[in-house]
Amino acid sequence: MALPALAACSAPAPLGKIVVAGGESGGFYLEFAGLLAAALQKYGVAKAAVALSTGGSADNFQRLLAGEATMGAVLADTAAQLMGANPGRVVALGKVYENYLHCIVRRDGGIRTLSDLAGRPVGTGAVGSGTTLTARRILSAAGLGPSSGHPIVERQLGLNDGLAALQDGSIDALLWSGGLPTAAITAANGNFGLRFIELSPVLPTLRSNYGEYYERVLIPANSYVGTPAVGTAGVANLLLCRADLDAETAKRTVRLLVNHARDLIPKSSQGIQFLSRETLISTGGLPLHPAAAEAYREMHG
Repeated sequence: MALPALAACSAPAPLGKIVVAGGESGGFYLEFAGLLAAALQKYGVAKAAVALSTGGSADNFQRLLAGEATMGAVLADTAAQLMGANPGRVVALGKVYENYLHCIVRRDGGIRTLSDLAGRPVGTGAVGSGTTLTARRILSAAGLGPSSGHPIVERQLGLNDGLAALQDGSIDALLWSGGLPTAAITAANGNFGLRFIELSPVLPTLRSNYGEYYERVLIPANSYVGTPAVGTAGVANLLLCRADLDAETAKRTVRLLVNHARDLIPKSSQGIQFLSRETLISTGGLPLHPAAAEAYREMHG
């Protein structure tokens, strides 16, 4: 059983309190943060642990720097950019899940391709979100950036505000990066019908311009009822912490991620994104906490 393995390293006192920075209400990563916080407390990694609702990846990174969060989920492309600007201050505990970039339009809106968005209002994620960075790069790769001859009209809207704006017609598309499926998108699809735009054609340019943080992934048919399969961009989501997190907490968190992975799967997940030792260490070259790396080596034997 996994419990004894965790208990064997429990001689040091657990951390007093752990704050896990997640994301927006209705999104996959706030749900994940809540499950992780509950597990950290249940298995004695911390005396108390709570999930924190935030604006997303960039916001989570800043909360780590400020000491307002102990751990946080951050998109790999955002993490790479912000780690470069803050060398040595934040490190990874592992890759937790794959993010799927959704380019969402109304099913009755007539938009079929990214090029159809030229000149139109598009939601690109909340201020402080990793979605905004990825969305702007996607749009630029599609020739719709601000310096192109066919820019979109950018609206910085997060998931819930963006879906409301899509419903009332004040934007024509919403870009959102999250787990699959995302509960709030499922609800919106049921309310007014959605379509998802294929993003695969821009991936070669995206990877050439910004690095290999992006891979082609598939949103399977009926991930949202009545929608066909569509190719999109996937970006790893990393669980980050401050570099000064104590070694024992880092090790015990890694063991929890591996040994209690099933406790950490949001109910909205289709079950295609499981934590494993093999995927957890795939941080795209971004540095692991030294104690986390040691824990993975120990578990690999």
